[in-house]
Order: sequence, then C-alpha cells, then structure tokens
Amino acid sequence: MTNDDRSLGMHRDISRRDFINGVAITAAGLASPFAALAAQADRAVDEVGSYPPARLGMRGSHPGSFETAHAFRDTRSIDVSGVQRTGETYDLVIVGGGLSGLSAAHYFLKSAGPNAKVLVLDNHDDFGGHAKRNEFNYHGKLLVADGGTSEIESPSRYNQWALQLLRDIGVDLDRYTRANQSTSKIYSSLGLRGAHFFDKETFGNDRLLVRDGAVRDQLFPREYVNAMPISEQAKRDLIRLDDPNQPDYMPGLTSSQKKERLARMSYRDYLLDVAKVDEQVYWFFMAAGRDVFCVGADALPALFAWQMFGGAGGFAGLRLDASPQGLLAGLPGGQHGRQVETGEVVHFPDGNATLARLLVRWLIPGSLPGTKQEDLGTARVNYGMLDQASNATRIRLNSTVLNVRHDGDPASAKEVIVSYHNAGKLFEIRGRACVLACWNMFIPYIAPELPSAQKEALAFNVKGPIVTTNVFLRNWKSFEKLGIYSVECPTMYHDMVSLAVPSDLGQLRHARSPNEPISVRMTRTPGAPGLPRKDQHRIGRADLLATSFETFERNIRDQLTRMLDRGGFDAAEDIVGIAVNRWPHGYSYTYNSLYDPLEWVFTESDQRPCVVGRQPFGLLSIANADAAASPHTDAAFLEAHRAVTEVLARRALLFVRPNTRSSNS
Repeated sequence: MTNDDRSLGMHRDISRRDFINGVAITAAGLASPFAALAAQADRAVDEVGSYPPARLGMRGSHPGSFETAHAFRDTRSIDVSGVQRTGETYDLVIVGGGLSGLSAAHYFLKSAGPNAKVLVLDNHDDFGGHAKRNEFNYHGKLLVADGGTSEIESPSRYNQWALQLLRDIGVDLDRYTRANQSTSKIYSSLGLRGAHFFDKETFGNDRLLVRDGAVRDQLFPREYVNAMPISEQAKRDLIRLDDPNQPDYMPGLTSSQKKERLARMSYRDYLLDVAKVDEQVYWFFMAAGRDVFCVGADALPALFAWQMFGGAGGFAGLRLDASPQGLLAGLPGGQHGRQVETGEVVHFPDGNATLARLLVRWLIPGSLPGTKQEDLGTARVNYGMLDQASNATRIRLNSTVLNVRHDGDPASAKEVIVSYHNAGKLFEIRGRACVLACWNMFIPYIAPELPSAQKEALAFNVKGPIVTTNVFLRNWKSFEKLGIYSVECPTMYHDMVSLAVPSDLGQLRHARSPNEPISVRMTRTPGAPGLPRKDQHRIGRADLLATSFETFERNIRDQLTRMLDRGGFDAAEDIVGIAVNRWPHGYSYTYNSLYDPLEWVFTESDQRPCVVGRQPFGLLSIANADAAASPHTDAAFLEAHRAVTEVLARRALLFVRPNTRSSNS
C-alpha cells in the first residue's frame, strides 16, 4: 500500500469492501457449474451483511446477480436433467421484480381479485429493480439514499394508470411536498451553492470555483466566468452563449429548416462548428444528456439540447418556434426519455425505492409496517414474508429465470413452464400467464419461441450503463466551509458530486447541521465519447463489469479529497461507508435522431422496435420501461398496465372466473 493509499484511508475497515471482481466471477461462470456460481454469490452476500438495503460495497448489479445469466448467454444451454419441479402453478408469473414487475402484480390482483395467485421472480437480492435503497446506520443515525431511480419528475404529466397506482398504494405527493417545504431549503439557508471543479489533468491545476449565489437567471454569469482558469477567448465565447442577443448561427433558414439540421447534428458539433466556440467552452456542456441518455453532448442531437436548455446554451439567436404540443414531448414517458420540464420534481429520501416498498406493502400486507407513506421512512422489510405460500403474491429473490416456454403450441397452450436458477439448483414452476418484466435484450434468450422479427426488435435495445455511488460521511463540515452543495466535474471519474437531496419522510430526518452524518451522491457514466451511441454503451458496460470495487473506492477517495481538502475534508476519517450501485444495463434506449429514423423520434410509429418487441405472444406479455423506449417510472407503470390488460383479455376469452383460487403448493 502506498502512502497515498494510506492517507486516503484505503486501509480502513468500514464494512464496505467487496473483494469479488465482476470479471473474475464472470470468467469463472463460463466454465463453472451453476452450483459453484451460487457458492461465490453466497460468499459475496456474507461479506456485506444480511439485510439487503444495508449491504454496502458493490451494489446494483451486485456479485451473484448476473453471473448465471451471463453463463447462460454464452453457452446457450442449461442442464435440465436435475431440474426440480416444485408443483407450483400460478395465475400469473412475472419475470422481474422492478417497478414494472411489481406494478404488473398490482394491476393484475386489482382486476383478477384477491384470490388470484402471482409469483414474481427476480435475480437480485432485493426488489425494486433500479429503484434501490441504500441504508447506513452511523452512531444511531439512519442514513438513506437512492441507488438508481431517483425521483418522480413532472408528476402532472403522469399517465392515468401511473397516477391511479400512486393513489392505490398510498402516495400523497402534495402532502409530502408540504411537509418538506422547510427541509428543502436547508442548503440555501446556509448559503451553499453549486460549483465547478477544474481538474489538473484538463486545466493544469486543481481548482474549485463556487458560483455567485446572487445571480440565478444565467447559466454563466460574467463575474463567475471571469474567475475561471480558461482562456480569454473561451471566456468571451461562454458569455456569448448566455447572451439573449447572440447572433443567428443559421441565417437564411426557416425555423423548421433549422430544427431539421439540429436534429441531425450533435450538440458538440453545433457548439464547435456552428456556434464556433473555443474548445475549452465545450468542457462545460460535454456532460449534457448523460443523466438521461447515458451519453454526452457528442451523441446528443442539438435539437434535444435546445429542448433541454431553451434559449440558453447557444440557441437564443436562432429564434426557433416553440415545439407543437405533443412533438418532442408526446411519447409515453416523455420527450425521448425526458419529461417536459414543469419544475415539478419529487424526491423521496431513497428515491423511487419508496414506491417499490409501498407496492410490496400493498401486495404483501405485513411485509412492511404502517399504513401511510410516512411510515416507510424508517421501516424495515420483513424479507421472510415475501415468499410465503399464504401470500396472494409471492416475491422470490436471487432467482434468475433461464427459460420460459409454452406447454404445447403457443396458440392453444393453457400454461407456460418457467425454469429458474436459485442457490445452485434449477427449479421449474408453471403459470397460466407470464409477464416478462425484465429488460428487452435478455428476453430473446429466455423465450426462444418468440418470432424472429420480435426477437430482433427486442435485441435493438442497448441499455445505457450508469453508476450511482453513495458515500456516507460522518459530517459535511467541509462542504459548509467551502460554501457548496454540488460540484460539476465532467472530466473526472465521477462527473457530478452532490450532497443528498434534503428531504424527510416520517421519522427519517435529513441532517440539519453540518456536524451530522450525511450521504453524498456521485454519478459516473462509463463510455467511449466519439463513437456511436450503442458502441459507447457496450464499451461502457464492459468497462463497468471489469472495474473492481477497490478501483472505485480509490477514485472516490481521491476525487473527494482533491475537491474538498481546502474545507478540511479527511477521506480516512470522514468516509464511513460506500455503496457503488453499478448498472451495466441501466437506462432504457431512447430513440435518437443522430442514429435512428426521424419517424421513430417524432411520432408513435408502429415500426419502432419498442412497439414490435412488446407484442403479446401466446401466454406471454412484455412489460418494462424498454417497451416504451423511456427510462421513466411512469413509462414502466404504463407498460405494466398494458401487459396486464393483455393477460386479462386472454383470461376472459378462456372464460376463467376472476376469483377462482388456483392450486399452489
């Protein structure tokens, strides 16, 4: 261990180490029997604790959650000679326990009746999909953070089925917002602001520059820009991009003609080749789109950037007409994966994990205590209740589905047979219907009966990799001393660092004083800027799975030290826990006018792969955010409702009585 490692605290035992490298397990999985993979996964779980939300280290796609699937992907075969037929038959089997899978169970039970039997199978050690909860208890203070799906954006634009579900499970956004009116102002009451960190690798020296809190109507106020360590030309160009009277960079073209050109060029090319700004100016915009599209401005259509920034960001001089109602914003889930900005954002302390927990409490009464949303702030899940035979809905974790097939001709079969792997063994159960609520790319592997054209459409979706890291600190005095709550740093290992969103939920209280412990959110989008978007996703995914927790930890400690050392930050002392939520298959692929046909981007064309891929087949229906080509929560709910509607329509055709209790042993 080097002196730098010791000063960073790499030698400290803070119950967060996960020594199993993703590459090591995956490589072993190609040659090992499934039982060996299960043993490796069990060791990983033992090292980090028994309560899933409190497990730290490598989370998200954690060790043990993906190795079996990768081995199956590469071998295309499973040994079914030892399969155990459980004798269980369910009215509905759901593959995937994310928000779409859980909501599909909700919609089905609500219509089919409380005596219907549902089984949800998920490959992770916790439910919720990307809507994960990270917990850490420091000296009696419970800290909670979201591990992926962060917020409810623009709830006034939610579709009717999503809004109905929120009401059904007890979500009251108005009450929550009112309760957090003062809490949400904690950072501003302390005078904390946003900042940029200019790293030495890019600018020659490390420098933290804090925004002027007095100027709020500009992206880059003149005084702020003049203090930056960039060239004089770059300063002039950056100020120009904020000027409402800047030149028209596309003279002689109509608004429609300009929009068509913007749709076909990247935002990077627009800034450098059309607006002709200095190269250093691009640094401030290169991360545009990463938080939703998992690629930066080099793969973001300039038209999308205009929709995101409005007149700012170099577009004011174009004098573009406002987009007609429905264009760029009318597709399910919002504007190509983004909701129209309405200013409404609701963030529970654990993000949309609160929605997953509320759904589970609705599906399995008693699995979480209480009756209101506020009760879930500090509530612990009774995981022992999730898979009991007495439940109408059972949730079976650590179970990777490897095959779904009809018992006979798909056109006339009465049941599907689902094979899954759990604890080194293969099991087989039956269902009268099946909803595939996993991600699209894996469906052709587990459901080989699907038509070739449908499998091709499902494979079109290449999900974007993303990392949400939560670092638990014993206090945040260094942030207060520096006067910051968030830092943009687009060329560093993590491109955004911010204190947790200040919010309370029942007895779960956000830190009021910088002397209290807190969580810090750090985001990373691995990729290969300059390449086509899908290639960036594939390279980023491989990079993510090849990165050990130790590499993440060293970069986390180094980056926070460089940013916060002038505030007295001590990585060895101040960091008390780390959860790296890696999502190699993260956000759903959203259509992009740089790479996809314009009609896919601007209309609800039936030729879009998401539409072709989500068609029902026999007793199979597909429900996930991929089916809407949107990573948003309301899109996941919408697609779940559609899939369940298909299931219920088939049940009606078969004259199945809604409240007939199925056999289930």
